[in-house]
Formats: sequence, C-alpha cells, structure tokens
Amino acid sequence: MAAVAELTEQGPGPAAGIAPGTAGTTDTGVPVRVAVVDDDALVRAGLRLILGGDPRLEVVGEAGDGAEAAALVARHRPDVVLMDIRMPRTDGLTATRELTARADGPRVIVLTTFDTDEMVLTALRHGAAGFLLKDTPPARLVEAVHRVAAGQPILSPSVTAQLIAAVTHEDDTRKRAARARLDRLTEREREVALAVARGLSNAEIAAELYLGVATVKTHIGRLFTKLDASNRVQIALCVHDAGLA
Repeated sequence: MAAVAELTEQGPGPAAGIAPGTAGTTDTGVPVRVAVVDDDALVRAGLRLILGGDPRLEVVGEAGDGAEAAALVARHRPDVVLMDIRMPRTDGLTATRELTARADGPRVIVLTTFDTDEMVLTALRHGAAGFLLKDTPPARLVEAVHRVAAGQPILSPSVTAQLIAAVTHEDDTRKRAARARLDRLTEREREVALAVARGLSNAEIAAELYLGVATVKTHIGRLFTKLDASNRVQIALCVHDAGLA
C-alpha cells in the first residue's frame, strides 16, 4: 500500500495537472462516480481513502469480485470502475468484458500488480480504458480517473511496448483482419486512427492535421463505428494489429 503512505505525505489535494472544477466533473458539474472492485479489503480501503480526498470524485460503492461488480454497477451506475484482474468467482477480465459491452456501461481501469502481466492486453481487448499499477502514486491515480472519465485512455510506455511485441509475435490472421478493418476508412480517417494510436489528444490531432477539434471528434466517432471499437484504446489496438504503429 505504498500509494496510501504517499497520500499521507502529499495530502488529499487535487491531482497534478488538472484544474479544479474542470476535467474532474461530469457535464452536469457533479462529481465523477467511481466504483472499486478488488478482492482485497485493504486495497479497497486504500483506494477509497485516496479517491475520497478529491471532492470532484465520489466513491459510490465497492465489490469483492466480478460477479458483485455487475450488481454494483447496475445499482449505482458509476462513471468509472477500478477493476482488479485476479479475483475469485468472476475475474476482472470477464467482468470488464461484460461491463464494457453494455450500451451505458462504465469506463474500466484495470488494476494490476505487475505491468508485465499478459492479462492486461486481454483486458484492453475486452474494452478496458487503460491500466494502473496498484502502487501508483495517489496524485497520478486521481488524475488517471479524471482522464478516463473524460474519455482519454491510460497506457504506460511498458504496456505500449507489450502491444507492439504482441503484434510482432502473432500470426498473420490478426494482421490481415485488422488491415481489412482499416481498409474501410477514408484517407483522413486513417490519418486520425494513426494519430490516436500514437496517443495524441483531440487537440493535438487537430493541430497536426490542420482540422478543427469538432471535426476530429466526428472522425473518431466514425472510427468507433467502422472499426467496431468502444474506445480509443481499441482503435490503437487495431492499428497495432495491422502493423502500422
């Protein structure tokens, strides 16, 4: 629980890099609703302590496994779920797939002990918006929740490297399938997809391609449909699978 210890030193102030009252609230100005799913009660308590220190976040509930998570989400409708991978009964991978498949499902951040865990890749393919190590410093944890709530994926360089390595070692079937999906795109949509795979924000893509931010959002919406993707991470995965990044 290194993160909890660091919280005591830093205090419960807003996450670095996020202006108070902006990215940390929903469009209606209410706090981002967060649920915590982990089979370790101590971890859940630590995460509650960290998240509860930011008034722009509201922890609406917690669960000890994936089966409980489904009921929790149905009852409290959180915006973001922090999801452990290894849990009894229904594991985090299965729960992530089920939650993100819902039309109004929450965004899921996978929690893991090691960033080399191969199951992180599976979680991303199941629709997770990103991953965090359990010893992530409190300020970064809070910032990550805000970013995911705002629709921005959370990927570390180490996981990006895993994605590239996974593509390198997979057979040609996945590559051909990914390239076939990308062939559905217009030239401009492909440029936007490649930029998303590089981790650029909407504003950065707009500046690079000389487009308006609203136009970029429109293109990304079309990418979700044409690539059968539920979030930006899955767009990036498709580009990586095709061997284009």
